[in-house]
Amino acid sequence: MLPARQRHARRTGGYPHSVDAGREQVAPKLFAEVVRIMLARTWRPEFSVDEIPAPQKIAPFAAAISADVVIGEDDLGSGRLVLLHDPAGSASWDGDFRCVSFVRADIDPEMVTDPLLTEVGWSWLIEALDREHADYRAPSGTVTAVSSQSFGGIADDGARAEVELRASWTPIIQTPAEAEAHLEAWAQLLGLAAGLPPLPDGVVPIAPRRTGGWSV
Repeated sequence: MLPARQRHARRTGGYPHSVDAGREQVAPKLFAEVVRIMLARTWRPEFSVDEIPAPQKIAPFAAAISADVVIGEDDLGSGRLVLLHDPAGSASWDGDFRCVSFVRADIDPEMVTDPLLTEVGWSWLIEALDREHADYRAPSGTVTAVSSQSFGGIADDGARAEVELRASWTPIIQTPAEAEAHLEAWAQLLGLAAGLPPLPDGVVPIAPRRTGGWSV
């Protein structure tokens, strides 16, 4: 699979720049290099990653990717990651970078009532950041579990349940290499939400069979 930047360079014109009030701003060198790493990164084979338009009014500079988790014909989950940067810093972020994440995955319907589900979902993000030694501040977010039942003409669809995790945190990035830990933590979060087993260091990933999604 080609890196996201390579597949979409023609459409977007590439980074680094941001548009503010009709004027093109040249991104700081550190932000530009972090974006290059994010778009050129090799992700696990179950992920289909694309560069997507980033919000333009939240911060002076922004970049974003989306990912679908697919095994065979099964769509197991999806996610988005937005990287924001304000060279002047932001008091609400407590820093000059901010990661904003959305992760969604299907789960077994009976798991929606498990009281530990939302706590486990949040712990996966924090534990992934800690596992990768990714320094961060000011984490916040919500975990939501919902279920639905189809009726009438679509009754054969049966019951469906999914979990959504919306989160943001301030990554402490002083060198481009430090951004990789945050990207890997986000990849682990998306994989765990979709029911994929963690990848041991140095092991070439092989697409697993679906095992029922989340385990609490």
